[in-house]
Amino acid sequence: MTSLALNLCHEQTADNFAGAGGASEGIEQALGRPVDLAVNHDALAIAAHTANHPATRHAVADVWDINPDEATGGQPVGLAWFSPDCRHHSKAKGGRPVSKSVRGLAWVSVRWAARVKPRAIILENVEEFLDWGPLVKNAKGHLVPDPKRKGQMFRGFVRALQRHGYEVDWRILRACDYGTPTIRKRLFLIARRDGLPISWPKATHGDPAAPAVQRGKLAPYRTAAECIDWSIPCPSIFGRKKTLAAATLDRIANGVMRFVVQASDPFIAPVIASAEDQSCKVAAFVAKHYTGVIGDDLRKPLPTITATDHNGLVTVSLTPAAQASGAKPALVAAFLAPYYGTGSGETGRDLRKPLPTITTTDRFQLVTVTIDGESYAITDIGTRMFQPHELAAAQGFPASYQFAEIDGKPVPKRTQVRLIGNSVCPPLARALVEANFTHEQKFMAAPANAA
Repeated sequence: MTSLALNLCHEQTADNFAGAGGASEGIEQALGRPVDLAVNHDALAIAAHTANHPATRHAVADVWDINPDEATGGQPVGLAWFSPDCRHHSKAKGGRPVSKSVRGLAWVSVRWAARVKPRAIILENVEEFLDWGPLVKNAKGHLVPDPKRKGQMFRGFVRALQRHGYEVDWRILRACDYGTPTIRKRLFLIARRDGLPISWPKATHGDPAAPAVQRGKLAPYRTAAECIDWSIPCPSIFGRKKTLAAATLDRIANGVMRFVVQASDPFIAPVIASAEDQSCKVAAFVAKHYTGVIGDDLRKPLPTITATDHNGLVTVSLTPAAQASGAKPALVAAFLAPYYGTGSGETGRDLRKPLPTITTTDRFQLVTVTIDGESYAITDIGTRMFQPHELAAAQGFPASYQFAEIDGKPVPKRTQVRLIGNSVCPPLARALVEANFTHEQKFMAAPANAA
């Protein structure tokens, strides 16, 4: 095929609400070439996208300010991806006021359908997007979703796409089912107008205990443990200049009881507690610092990553019981005492207060765990939040993806976490695009920005 023919059959790909580029990364991996256009109102997000996708055309703009005809240069559009703001649809919003304009951002995809008629549109949002409906004022005068008209706007949105010639289908997919080490669950809507069927990717991973995994039909879920940088220490919860919040201590104590003390098979981290003593071990689990949640086993995918992430790592230092002595085991015993065998759920103790009475027999000061028939005493408990590069790995970004430094300038940790938490999981985007497009050679043929 000549170069001219390649140019003539080239179709544009556009990533609206592109953020730092999770969807773009997945699309690029599927098609073997960069996305043509990325749009986002956040200059820093576009800077991160540019650093990782330099061949893409970028626009720092409100999606409504973009003219699809001009942005695509009159060339046919094969795929337009949309990930409109999900916060004002999400149940995490609770009963707080919501914005009609933010909830209505998805309508921009209908504008693209009317103006440039992409062969396919993929939209990603939280599952509550299915409940999108009109708003009413509550007793405080705040706009909140009308429970009596739940889903009305969503159905109208689907009909609008259908009026432009699109077949429409949607499903709720979990990222962990497609090789991402997070359970992130999202709604995906696909609309096509080219007569080809809408295809949904088959799951590639599953629960290790599932028959399909046992038979080798699916790979086991990737785990949170593989994303952790074990070289980063977890500072002890004891003796900190600023004592951890009572709710945080409560979650840690409950997590230690559930995932270490009472667990039949606690996760043992691939690190050594003491370089001098090879007999020590470190148990670990994920602490989820969110209302009503304790955490999870590190052998499972990481809980959903959010823009203000709540995932923390807790390490539990284990020393052979016969070797354990000193103040730390006593602190641990006192800290866990309200939880040990009582189920009281008492809030973790304020470590600045005097310890409860400690008996004179050392063995009663120890909280022990049996591993492979040997008794270990808990001698310390540490915790830290997950770092951005760990969260990025859990979200499915390649290790080479740049978040920490953009244009030679360091990016604050909080900003990195926001960019990662707001992103689409690249492996899931890749699976969706591969299922719908990679059989079409003409879609993959030309490089980005072909004239």
